[in-house]
Amino acid sequence: MSTKIFIWVGHPRETSLSLGLADAYQRGAESQGAEIRRMNIHDMDFDPDLTHGYAQRKEHEPCLVEFIENIKWADHMAWFHPLWWGGMPAKMQGAIDRAFLPGIAFAYHDNDPWWDKLLEGRTADVVVNADTPGFFLKFMYGNAHKHRITKQILGFTGVKVTNYNYFAPAKTASEAKIKGWMEKVYKVGAEAGRR
Repeated sequence: MSTKIFIWVGHPRETSLSLGLADAYQRGAESQGAEIRRMNIHDMDFDPDLTHGYAQRKEHEPCLVEFIENIKWADHMAWFHPLWWGGMPAKMQGAIDRAFLPGIAFAYHDNDPWWDKLLEGRTADVVVNADTPGFFLKFMYGNAHKHRITKQILGFTGVKVTNYNYFAPAKTASEAKIKGWMEKVYKVGAEAGRR
């Protein structure tokens, strides 16, 4: 049975390094017979504002309905995005705010501080590109984004991150360096496709 992989590209521009890395990953996964569904944030039209928090639900736009369906369908996810101001682009964060709701991604217990992880059993690869060199991100900022996305977002909902790849500095990377990143991501995709 083939692995079901949902690829999500969180760069809001129609052309980007994130998009190219996702293409390489998809080729790798497909080379192993994986079944792919993919969404690009630049194609998603929705209000990213969780206006009332969890107190009042907004109706999900069609793209968010599809996004949630793809997450529930997948055995494995692959998220691609740039690092902007220490985090993911606002529109990507908005999609998470709107879609990862109680009853969908997690469920708080009524009488204790714990919760159920409703996406448990799934795995994910996260691929981030940035201009901040990796050593600087680690020693100056403590890899805050890595902890946030792997533990506080995906981990909180039960998704186990199997690979976290950080490629930087992107703005000064040579063609040879970018080619190496693409080759690495292709291999990560192929590995995911073999699961």
